Amino acid sequence: MNVETALLLPFLALLLAGAGAGFAGGLFGIGGGFVVVPALMLILPLLGAMPDQLTHVAVGTSLATIIFTSLRSVFSHARRDAVDTGVLKSWAPWVVLGTVLGAWVADLVSSFTLALMFGVGVLGFAVHFLSPSMQDRQLAQTMPGGAVRAGLAGGLGLLSSLLGIGGGTITTMTMTLCGTSIHRAIGTASGMGAIIAVPASIGFVVIGVDKTGLPWGSLGYVNLPAALAVIVTSVLFTPLGVALAHRLSPALLRRVFGIYLVFVGVTMIANS
Repeated sequence: MNVETALLLPFLALLLAGAGAGFAGGLFGIGGGFVVVPALMLILPLLGAMPDQLTHVAVGTSLATIIFTSLRSVFSHARRDAVDTGVLKSWAPWVVLGTVLGAWVADLVSSFTLALMFGVGVLGFAVHFLSPSMQDRQLAQTMPGGAVRAGLAGGLGLLSSLLGIGGGTITTMTMTLCGTSIHRAIGTASGMGAIIAVPASIGFVVIGVDKTGLPWGSLGYVNLPAALAVIVTSVLFTPLGVALAHRLSPALLRRVFGIYLVFVGVTMIANS
């Protein structure tokens, strides 16, 4: 296999991953990290990533792509009047603080630990959406405020930064438990990704800037060529996911989301 072919195949795979991330981002209100991180774990070694840095580069690169996927998704949902901007504004300061803390914690753990945390965390989220007892559960009539909001939003930022995701799953869970419809929860959650991904991406650049064993084209733990390839197709496919989300029934949307999370969680644990 010549050099051109050896480089072409990984980037074709990244374009495909971007399409899947964009579609999933629009459909489920997520930033696409649940698609991009597992894909990068498989593709980045072909670009020269070393095992001890692999998960960190996958997470950092995923966060960079989420900025664009999230913005594309939230604008598409907003045109359908399915975004609660009040929630985004009131949660943003606490989310950013948690995100910065998450990047700092990521610098302290190994690549294996980060991959395992990702898989276990995703499976935990899947239980919520697949458990029959959770389908119609409602804990409150409105979204929390005060210290509860600060704690939830800060935790959202921290966990999302560690896992390389846009926080859509946690946001959707919280909003549906507080009486928000699944479609409006997903639309609002899609906007959380950019709030998380901008500071998180910067954090992963900073903590990885002096590391060795990074693949070609990396700025800290963000691999720029891989991020660009994913972004190109993700922004094209996001509106398709949004359109499908608004055609599916809430119950079916929950089941599809849950099954998707199980697949991702098992895949990450198997490859950690």
